[in-house]
Amino acid sequence: MDKKIKIAIVGIAVAILIIAIGVGIALIKKITPSDEVMLLTEYYQVEDTEVLIILQDEVYDKSGIMADGTVYIDYDTVIREFNHRFYWDQNENILTYTTPTEIIQAEAVGNKYSITKSMIKTDAVSEYPILKLYGDKVYIALDFVEKYSDFRYRFYVEPNRVVIDYKWGEYLFTEVSKATQLRSDSDIKSPVLMQLPIGDELMYLTKDEAPRKGFVKVMTKDGIIGYVKEKNVKTSYYKEIKSSFTAPEYTAQTRPDKINLVFHQIFNIESGGKLEELIKQTKGVNIVSPTWFSINDVSGTMSSLASQDYVDKAKELGLEVWALVDDFNPEVNMYDLLSYTSRRENLSNGLVEAAIKYKLNGINIDFEKIPSKAGEHFIQFLRELSVKCRNNGIVLSVDNYVPAPYNKYYDRIEQGKIVDYIIVMAYDEYYSGSDVAGPVASIGFVKDAIINTLQEVPKEKTIIAIPFYSRLWKETADNEVTSESLSMTPASQVFTNNGIEPEWDDTYGSYYGEFEKDDALYKIWLEDVESIEEKMKVIYEANVAGIGAWKLGLEKEEIWNVIIRYLN
Repeated sequence: MDKKIKIAIVGIAVAILIIAIGVGIALIKKITPSDEVMLLTEYYQVEDTEVLIILQDEVYDKSGIMADGTVYIDYDTVIREFNHRFYWDQNENILTYTTPTEIIQAEAVGNKYSITKSMIKTDAVSEYPILKLYGDKVYIALDFVEKYSDFRYRFYVEPNRVVIDYKWGEYLFTEVSKATQLRSDSDIKSPVLMQLPIGDELMYLTKDEAPRKGFVKVMTKDGIIGYVKEKNVKTSYYKEIKSSFTAPEYTAQTRPDKINLVFHQIFNIESGGKLEELIKQTKGVNIVSPTWFSINDVSGTMSSLASQDYVDKAKELGLEVWALVDDFNPEVNMYDLLSYTSRRENLSNGLVEAAIKYKLNGINIDFEKIPSKAGEHFIQFLRELSVKCRNNGIVLSVDNYVPAPYNKYYDRIEQGKIVDYIIVMAYDEYYSGSDVAGPVASIGFVKDAIINTLQEVPKEKTIIAIPFYSRLWKETADNEVTSESLSMTPASQVFTNNGIEPEWDDTYGSYYGEFEKDDALYKIWLEDVESIEEKMKVIYEANVAGIGAWKLGLEKEEIWNVIIRYLN
């Protein structure tokens, strides 16, 4: 063979060998796992004063704060994720938490806080500041939140982080079967976050998009989320994460017998003297609610028509007295009143002091003018008042509209937990300012009121209030609609006085009549014995706590025979 040819062959062989070696090296590099280590402080980047938050199995998009060895978490996260009963007063910089029997309040300075059980505050000192303010951002010590909330947390350093368990139930887990690495991505070339020994338990994460084949996404007990080779862990299994929290019990001062309550409208001290005369016309009434108190101003003071003689007479007649307070004063901005802690406190103390002074059995809250922006403040007022009532043996009842989207902010679900009774005003379906004529309380309206209320409130706390009045509507040729309210006897006389025959309407569950007079059309849906009986039937079937009625003195005497038939 020619020497040149031999040299060429050798050269080609060497080139092939070099290429093969290069390919082999490249292949070895490709299949050789990276031993690059990423520090956890680089993987979970937080500032020195920050704390990473891992909620159950996800890194939260907000950080907590570390101050003086204590972890703090922002107020919005607390009420959204853990406990909606924490309440922040941005006007007076006061944090309030209300248990069934205590009102705990902390200000934004120092370690002091107060506890109120009745109306007297007791000072206490915490091991740490409960609050931290950074401009308009409010942070609460996580230890303080945990005392009253259904979660538990674990704290780790480098970097500072907390792992919070708060969604209880079954979760997928796995266990390391062969010592392996936790990596930052589902790739053997991605950096190593930590070494995992045999036996380490890992939470198996399946929410995100599937990792590359051969890897599974997991989280360690100390909150490091990453990827491991599937062949190095056992088959996943379900494990229950259980709560160890004991929720406080909101005891209710409910009565063993069915409630038969009448509202007694009081215009002056003298009108209260007619109680005995009016009650003698009734049967089975066990509670009277006089309209005694009314909000005076945004400081929380009240006008009062309360009378000890009235209470003494009521008790002599075998009645409990649940005095009513209203918010009908148009000059009082209820948002300005209820959004200040000191003003709510002034109002609640005034009510409880009056209840103690006059030996009242209960307080009835008739706040019908609450604007939507004041909803959370109204609920906080009820929480605080409920503590003082509960600790003093005073029944707390709250009047509510029938459930509707526009009044959802009255939060009947929370009311149903913290107060003793919710009284549903199942009337004024068509009210004095309505653009069209209609019944005060059709049977369908009452049925819906009951059904929708019982979806939010326990039946043993639900009282359905019915009307003892009708509306006579007047429609003029120019489409002007007005009405006047009539008690039962004058309402029934509308038919006889105008020569019309009442017609029963199954749709409305009442008698209906109309007539023309002075170039106007008059309409009336009559509330009488028959319409009240239709309402009592559905109230009886629902087995709620009882009834209320607006108002004492408007009814016909025979109404009470119907009412007690369905209440007893």
